[in-house]
Amino acid sequence: MTTATRNEFLTARDWHRAVIGGKDMILRRTSALEHLQLFGGYLREKTIDVYAKQPGSFDNINYHVVDTFNGIDAVRFGNVLCTSVNQTLNDMLGDFDNIDEQSLVEGLSRYYYMNGKSFNGLFIKPENMERFNSIKDWAIEYYDEV
Repeated sequence: MTTATRNEFLTARDWHRAVIGGKDMILRRTSALEHLQLFGGYLREKTIDVYAKQPGSFDNINYHVVDTFNGIDAVRFGNVLCTSVNQTLNDMLGDFDNIDEQSLVEGLSRYYYMNGKSFNGLFIKPENMERFNSIKDWAIEYYDEV
């Protein structure tokens, strides 16, 4: 069984609110970047990534099951929980081989330009610094190459 998809809504935030709003889930990874408005998303997108305390029944939701939400830095947008910018970026940097690289680089790029051409304010965990340093120039130059 699948949920509604992005095509049925004007914005990613509307889609997320309709599908996971009020549920015991936290948006993560690319879905969090979309909700944080650091990534524009994809046309015809169907998949939402979440932290959840138990697996769900929808095929188009990637449930990353955790015992507790303690230790996950999240922000609330109305009835939707979403990982914070720092949590989102650290999660993605820490699992780089299994993420959507484009969304991460675009997210870092938007953060950089929205913050006066600076990454100040980001807290990148020490174990993620090498990966961050290897892609930050790509993020800075992202819009020059598009």
